[in-house]
Amino acid sequence: MSERLKPEIESTSWNIRDVARSHTTWLVVSLIVLIGVVYWPVHRFDFVNWDDTWYVLRNDHIRSWHPSNLWNIATQVINRNYSPMIIFTLLVEHTLFGLEPAGYHVFNVLLHMLNTVMVFVLVRRLAKSQSVGWATAVFFAIHPVQLETVAWVTSVKGLVCGAFILAHLICVMRPERTPKQELWGLAFFAFAVLSKALTVVIPVIVLLYDVLISRKKFSESLARQFIPGMLSLWILQMTMNAQVSELGGVRDHMDLGKLQILAVDSVILWKYVAMLLCPRQLSVLYNPATTGIATQVAVASICWAVVGFACWRVRRSHPFVPLAVASFFLLLLPVLNLTPITTLMNDRYLYMPSIPFFALVCVGVKWGCERLDARRAARSEKYDSTPRPAVHGGWIGIPLAATIPLVIATYEHLPVWQNDQALWENTMARTPDLPLVHIQYAWMLHNSGHHEAAIARLRHTLAEMTPDTLDRRRIEETIADWSNSRES
Repeated sequence: MSERLKPEIESTSWNIRDVARSHTTWLVVSLIVLIGVVYWPVHRFDFVNWDDTWYVLRNDHIRSWHPSNLWNIATQVINRNYSPMIIFTLLVEHTLFGLEPAGYHVFNVLLHMLNTVMVFVLVRRLAKSQSVGWATAVFFAIHPVQLETVAWVTSVKGLVCGAFILAHLICVMRPERTPKQELWGLAFFAFAVLSKALTVVIPVIVLLYDVLISRKKFSESLARQFIPGMLSLWILQMTMNAQVSELGGVRDHMDLGKLQILAVDSVILWKYVAMLLCPRQLSVLYNPATTGIATQVAVASICWAVVGFACWRVRRSHPFVPLAVASFFLLLLPVLNLTPITTLMNDRYLYMPSIPFFALVCVGVKWGCERLDARRAARSEKYDSTPRPAVHGGWIGIPLAATIPLVIATYEHLPVWQNDQALWENTMARTPDLPLVHIQYAWMLHNSGHHEAAIARLRHTLAEMTPDTLDRRRIEETIADWSNSRES
């Protein structure tokens, strides 16, 4: 009897696997199509005078495959960053597209598609739920906060780095890793660390996964991160001096002490949470307050203490929660100004941290809906003896409904990145008190042939605003250069 049933059982098993593969394929296709529909307009976008000038338009390193130039790419700090993989990527793009912006924009969208699929694969495994993986990937794909990373040519840095990080995590975030998976994971990590310094926190995240999820001994987990740790220390040494540069950006915070920075960070982290939950008034530049915020700091610190205590309480019963919260913090750690950089907040800083955040939200919604369903079933059984089947997967309707306003917001905000004028007019409306915004706006006017208006804007900035010493000198020199060019 059992021998006769065996072929039928095997046939049924293969059928189930085929259906599962087909279902997964359609989910992946849906993610790709969604991104393609939302980001289709970017192929008509131009470069913008916000780092595109230095990374693409005036970057001699991306114009030659001569061995000496390749050596310089591999060994030199370029544009205040040691990121040879990024400059090499731009070299390939320049070879393919020249100075036609459409190719660069489409390449960014393709990378975002790849990253979104990898988010689906990774979160599906970690959360042990295909629906959670897919919902997380949808939020990651279309959330308005991702616009700066996807629609801005220079933010190919975050896309390339994110791709290598996700590939690395897919290789190593598993209960048991084969030597082949370890080797591939190390290779992807090396490429990631050569793309962006953000990668230095990834060994800590993998360590936490091994301890919290895989239940490995701390000493064993720490030993596994020795080589990635050494690579991280090396890249930190390479980039530390370059990142201290005070060129560009917003610098009011750079004289604050470490405790003051931590206090400001406690508030900014909640601002990031608010941006992910309700993305409004997005901007390429922000000017968060650094003084007179004692009450905000106190409230923010208490709330983070509560979050930390909650994570500690559920570390054994729900280890995914502290892992997600810790990953959110760690992925933001390099941009929290503990090592000074010339900005406090940026949308692009949330590209990778948004993954654990969205995953945690989706897990929470799924858990809440399942608990509610269980309570309703229990009440129903109390008054009605007829058994009612549990509803599985019904929770997905909530995140799907939430994506509708997100898609609308993304599509409406996308044109901000189409050219200089759109970008700086939007930024002027969002943060009109920043001298840097007026400087960039003046450059937009100058590049479009409105020289008188550009000079007038800079003179207005000097007279009506309070630029710091560096910006004041920069404005005065620019006015002198433009005036002399006009006279000649």
